[in-house]
Amino acid sequence: MYAIVDIETTGGHASANGITEIAICIHDGKKITRRFETLVNPQRDIPVYIRALTGITNEMVSTAPLFEDVAHEIFHMLKGQIFVAHNVNFDYSFLRYHLNAAGYELNANKLCTVRLGRKIMPGLVSYSLGKLCSHLGISNNSRHRAMGDAEATAELFSLYLKNDTANHIGQALKINSKEQRLPANLPKADIDALPWCPGVYYFHDEKGKVVYVGKAKNLKKRVCSHFTGNNPGQQRQEFLKSIHRISYQACGTELIAFVLEAVEIKRLWPKYNRSLKRFENKYGLYAYEDQRGYLRLAVDKHRKHMPSVYACNSLLEGYNLLNTLIDTFSLCPKLCFIQKNDQPCSGNNVNACACEGHETPEEYNLKVTAAMDELKKALPTFAIRDEGRTGDEHSCILIEEGRFYGMGYISHYFEADNIQQLKNHLTPYPGNDYIKNIVTGYASRHPERKVSFA
Repeated sequence: MYAIVDIETTGGHASANGITEIAICIHDGKKITRRFETLVNPQRDIPVYIRALTGITNEMVSTAPLFEDVAHEIFHMLKGQIFVAHNVNFDYSFLRYHLNAAGYELNANKLCTVRLGRKIMPGLVSYSLGKLCSHLGISNNSRHRAMGDAEATAELFSLYLKNDTANHIGQALKINSKEQRLPANLPKADIDALPWCPGVYYFHDEKGKVVYVGKAKNLKKRVCSHFTGNNPGQQRQEFLKSIHRISYQACGTELIAFVLEAVEIKRLWPKYNRSLKRFENKYGLYAYEDQRGYLRLAVDKHRKHMPSVYACNSLLEGYNLLNTLIDTFSLCPKLCFIQKNDQPCSGNNVNACACEGHETPEEYNLKVTAAMDELKKALPTFAIRDEGRTGDEHSCILIEEGRFYGMGYISHYFEADNIQQLKNHLTPYPGNDYIKNIVTGYASRHPERKVSFA
């Protein structure tokens, strides 16, 4: 037996919205054998745009039963039946959430008439309930009302049962089938195409735009994990509704996937990614030449389009580094913006300080250049050589002078002892401290995969 369900609600996610109307049609595979419908008092205001869409007003539900008053009857109508709805995860998440709040635990096999329509009647322009009914000649005089939509869905489901020559319904109901967990608009073929290897995956919306980027040690397993559970929250429900297609890039290692995910999130700025979007080096040590020709070092906030001599995460870290350079190379505290008052310079050699004109720009700049060269020498340059996507290649990530340079794949036989030759085989990418830290951390844990350069 099938329980064909439609509900009207005050909003798009169960955790913060109520049900205003519910209709259930019990279907025996040939016809409807029993009907149930009722308005429900959601105990909150129905937004004006929903009132306009459904015709259900606050006055209409003011005297209707609360959900907890009809929960017992609803639960026993659904218990043991196959739960069928158009975009089933929406209706199921609402009823499961509100039944649970009333003390009932709903666990039912599900069928989605959107997903079934794409399989049994492929090639249609739209699989919305209204467009399907119009195309198939199914009348619905109570559109966006629970019983009108439930009866239309029941008639649609009857047509599916008659035309399901490939047994798509039976396949979906198999015990080990997880298809009904998938978002309504996502083809199962996209899941089937995913490999069991590390990589980066992309969720696309109806227009093909990437709305989420993720990394995985196992692409198929990780992607499928997004569709387990019944989280009724707004973000998850909107997220699932937006997924229409999945693409992916296979990677040789999980480390490559980590790095590529960070790069792609910054490049694509997907709507549903939260972490890594805002990661930036907060401060940097910058060098520039002033109007008198003196090279000046300064700690400043991160500047997106100006390369820094050194990136740091705090102002304190930047000033500590700059003070060390001042002491080691006898730099001028005033020209480095450490001393900002009008008092005499507090440098190591006050009588020969550049800010007092005792050093020419050429003389002073040699010291600044030496300080920057020493700083660069202290920054690590190395590569990580690891497993590739196939047996005849290796993956490779390059850190040059403490900065992430790029990554790629090289031949199993390629000798990576020359940094310039190696760079010709890698793709440069923009980097940040997050990427540098995960790569250097990996290198410290796996020294046997680290390639150092003379």
